[in-house]
Amino acid sequence: GIFGYARSPYLPLLKMAGCELGDIQSMVRARGLEDTLRALREAGVYITFEEFKGREPLVRGGQLIPVHEQDFDNPYLRHYYYTQSGGTTGAGTRVSIDLDHIADGTPNALIELDAHDLLNVPTAIWRGILPGGTGIHIYLRAGRLGYIPERWFSPSSHHNARLSIKYRMATYAIITMGRVYGVPIPWPEQVSLDQAAVVARWAAETLKARGACLIRTGVSMAMRVCLVARDKGLVLTGAAFQGGGEPPTPAKVKVITDVGARWIPTYSFREGGRIGTGCARPVDGNDLHLLKDKLALVQYPRKVPRSEHIVNTFYFTTLLPSMPKLLLNVEFDDYGVIENRSCGCPLEALGFTEHLRHVRSFRKLTGEGVTMVGGEMVNILEEVLPARFGGSPLDYQFVEEEDEKGFTRLNLVISPKIEIPDETAAIEVVLEAMGQTGVAGELAGTLWRQAGTLRVKRMEPILTSRGKMMPLHASRRAQSS
Repeated sequence: GIFGYARSPYLPLLKMAGCELGDIQSMVRARGLEDTLRALREAGVYITFEEFKGREPLVRGGQLIPVHEQDFDNPYLRHYYYTQSGGTTGAGTRVSIDLDHIADGTPNALIELDAHDLLNVPTAIWRGILPGGTGIHIYLRAGRLGYIPERWFSPSSHHNARLSIKYRMATYAIITMGRVYGVPIPWPEQVSLDQAAVVARWAAETLKARGACLIRTGVSMAMRVCLVARDKGLVLTGAAFQGGGEPPTPAKVKVITDVGARWIPTYSFREGGRIGTGCARPVDGNDLHLLKDKLALVQYPRKVPRSEHIVNTFYFTTLLPSMPKLLLNVEFDDYGVIENRSCGCPLEALGFTEHLRHVRSFRKLTGEGVTMVGGEMVNILEEVLPARFGGSPLDYQFVEEEDEKGFTRLNLVISPKIEIPDETAAIEVVLEAMGQTGVAGELAGTLWRQAGTLRVKRMEPILTSRGKMMPLHASRRAQSS
């Protein structure tokens, strides 16, 4: 896919490093896979997140190499259909899907369900239709497993009528073909985010009748189901929620477990598929096993843009020929902890011994002009503010934007349903909590207080197009209060 492909963007980098295919083969035999990848990274064979997205050219050794996003496409795939990534940090990525790629991920799906005692458990999904790929991928893979989720709740809502018709027709065409070939894929049911009670009632009724259920959705959407179940007195003991797309912080997971349900995290990205799956004996709600049969992972320190923070960012290399994108030391805007730890769960017994924990996006640490330490600020949003003023982590968010004069402001978004007689009290709680994080937090709080950076905005937190609620949201254009 690289040495046999003349247009590969990796070839100029390997040439500058003086590295041929035989050299890589010898290094892997002598030093192992990960040490070889680290040596290549040191020699300049890597792709940054911006380069991979086609936003910046490759610059190595004074040479400029233009690249486009599609240059990283796997040239040997058959393109059955396309999906679009959510675009959390910018414009979404169009990814072509080969059915062999979905088939190659089926064994992993089987063993993760088995590890969590979820084989043949009644299942529903709360995921969108195309162009989002997660929902249709679940059903195509389930068709190969012979294990079909019974309900498809879809939060999708396209404002562009032409696009809506296009994607609905594509989704329904796949469902129809599945049914023709004996795979009973259910028709998607429109269930918006404020209708979480529909999903909660399905879970409660299924638990009562059959004793167990699995709901595949994101952690924020799982929280919505659990909150409405709590408010309506619905019993969710025995339910399991599985998903990814945003960090499952302790506060989010607590909302789920408080109603008797389980949270099983996953870690995926559209260009490479599933990276990690939840440990069956986890130490916390974000304890994952690295699926090292699909991707190799090494870390390398880098400075977070517009800050002094250094993080050990993730670099991925694809190992399966069916991957939609070919990756060789490609940086994604994630970092975290890689652990070799014995957990005693069935996934470890199968050889998945590396654990990933505390996975975060380093780009969410900073916004334009305002430095925010991600983990500390998320703790203030999800624990400090709900404890002081009530509500849940879904009711608070930081949104950075420019005001009418062009000054960067940080809005503390608070849901209107939270009763706070004096909104300046919320600002004081944030600044005081920052001061308790250490000297850097105290200095940042002092500057924000002087500049009037922090303001309260009463509105519902902003969601992404996929229904995710990111605690730290950046907006380049001013919005009216």
